[in-house]
Amino acid sequence: MGWWQVPLVSKSLAALLASGTILLLVKLLQGTLVRRLPDADSRYYARKLVTLGGWLIAILTLTVIFRDRLGGLTVAIGVASAGIAFALQEVIGSIAGWIAISFGSFYAPGDRVQLGGIRGDVIDIGILRTTLMELGEWVSSDLYTGRVVRIANSFVFKEPVFNYSGDFPFLWDEIRIPVQHSSDHRLAFQLLEQVLQEECTDSLQREVRQAWEQLVHRFLLENASLEPNVSLVITDNWLEFTLRYLVNYKQRRSTSDRISRAILDRFAASDGAVKLGSTTLQLVEPDSLTVRLQRPRPL
Repeated sequence: MGWWQVPLVSKSLAALLASGTILLLVKLLQGTLVRRLPDADSRYYARKLVTLGGWLIAILTLTVIFRDRLGGLTVAIGVASAGIAFALQEVIGSIAGWIAISFGSFYAPGDRVQLGGIRGDVIDIGILRTTLMELGEWVSSDLYTGRVVRIANSFVFKEPVFNYSGDFPFLWDEIRIPVQHSSDHRLAFQLLEQVLQEECTDSLQREVRQAWEQLVHRFLLENASLEPNVSLVITDNWLEFTLRYLVNYKQRRSTSDRISRAILDRFAASDGAVKLGSTTLQLVEPDSLTVRLQRPRPL
């Protein structure tokens, strides 16, 4: 019997061959797949994950080859593998989140979303993190702050994902206009409706209806009113008109600006028939108070 036929020697050769194959695969993955990732952060963690995966596969392979000699050591290796998996649970969760994002239509690059309380436009989806250009915070309305935020993909399993543009790229927006009680409310209503009709053009309404029909066909939704409308509520201080309309998610601020300017121009041209309301404080003069002082009589 040759030396290569000795059980221990043959198993050692098989272990060396398996280890070399695993090492070659790890280097191949690091040289091809990892290099295609867009950012250095994803490449770093992906390289670590491939390396650790290679170690785990190598340990399991050696365990199978020397299973008759390792005995109870297999249990220890299994426990160690479970510990490694527990330590990398955030990485594994992020990779699972990336798979869910890629195939579950949560969002795509260019969408406006809110993840973990952070609003922004998706500028990149990595294997571990989603990168947003932040909106809001100390900046009013839907404007960029300039901060780039990276959020772990595992957030899609932990918190709700708000997508402003994915399936229906329009938002309902409202503007509340206070008008004085002494104003002509019929004229005010007419002027506000004219402003909305000029802003919400026929082409925009066609786009809205087409997008809404696709959404209704895909989900269980009731038909909603898509037409712009004006409503009136009487308050103690003024007549409150509410303008409700649909707008593209990227044009919310500019549309509100145009509508507000047009309303001011229409009210100014009404020759005082319609005036904006505001909180007014009236100081009431108290009644006069007379004080009489009497000297005490001498004893």
